[in-house]
Amino acid sequence: MAHALLAPSSSERWISCPPSAMKNAAVADTSSSYAQQGTDAHTLCEYKVLKALGHRVRDPTPDLAYFDEEMAEHTDSYCEFIMEQVQAANQTCADPLVLVEQRLDFSRWVQDSFGTADCIIVADGTLTVVDFKYGLGVLVEAEDNPQMRMYALGALHLFEALYDIHTIRTIIFQPRRDNVSIAEISKNDLLTWADEVLIPAAELAAKGEGEYKAGKHCQFCKVKATCRKRAEYNLEMARYDFAVPDTLDDEEISVILNRADTFISWVNDVKEYALEQAISGRSFPGFKVVEGCSNRKYTDETAVAQAVTDAGFDPYEKKLMGVTAMTKLLGKKQFDALLGSLIEKPKGKPTLVPTSDKRPAWNTAKEDFMEEN
Repeated sequence: MAHALLAPSSSERWISCPPSAMKNAAVADTSSSYAQQGTDAHTLCEYKVLKALGHRVRDPTPDLAYFDEEMAEHTDSYCEFIMEQVQAANQTCADPLVLVEQRLDFSRWVQDSFGTADCIIVADGTLTVVDFKYGLGVLVEAEDNPQMRMYALGALHLFEALYDIHTIRTIIFQPRRDNVSIAEISKNDLLTWADEVLIPAAELAAKGEGEYKAGKHCQFCKVKATCRKRAEYNLEMARYDFAVPDTLDDEEISVILNRADTFISWVNDVKEYALEQAISGRSFPGFKVVEGCSNRKYTDETAVAQAVTDAGFDPYEKKLMGVTAMTKLLGKKQFDALLGSLIEKPKGKPTLVPTSDKRPAWNTAKEDFMEEN
């Protein structure tokens, strides 16, 4: 599928760092198993929602390379969620419009930009845009999400003449992270954002101009490993000379904590890039490529099992399935019915996160002491 230079999916990056658009366009796209898994999940979502809406559609399951019970369960959940949103729209509008995998054009604001929204529900007063995220690694929020705002602009451009829209709801449905994130913005505020943020950034990005800027948006940048601005951003950590923590004050430690994850990610990206280049023949002073450690493995597990069995031994070890595997085996409903009373969720280990994290704060030892006194 073709991708626009200034696509909604990469808008967080090119809005924050306009010249990165041209840099990324010069690097060929690479596929991955994760991307294909996401594509398969989206295909299944489209089929299930269209079927629930009464359309005659062909089941794509036999053609999906990564279909499994987990995907079946999560796409069922997505379909149920969409139908709940449709029912809610029916309460306020006699004929809400529901569109699945709707292609949108954003050229009114961003030159030659287009994309596809997973689901759009248009009703009098409210426009709802839902995006299905099958990824597990990165938690995606709807609030201030430029990709979702671009989808909303494209949908608004198509339907504002037919419906009296004043409120836009954007929803991220990310089932593998138990994440349903909802944001609302008025039509006027969305158009103001387009004029003041989107259009200026897009004009710079289309010409390869503007300032480079490093941050969390670097994660999916194709040139992140060699970007000098990102290196400068992360090497600012070096001014602390990696001192022993008890020589730093609380404010300095906070600065380091705030950048620790991006710093580690940057170092790993540079190491991965250097390894790929070295294997291809490039030389980095002071480094060489060697064969790493490996573990022994069977060349034929069936033959091994037969040989051990013939020798009078049992080659298999018995182990109770984990909760996730057992849920896949039984299905969520049967799992809950059979084992619901035998499942507990222990408290997670304390984790230090930014104050913007939505999880409730952990009771510290200091707070427990104050409560007792």
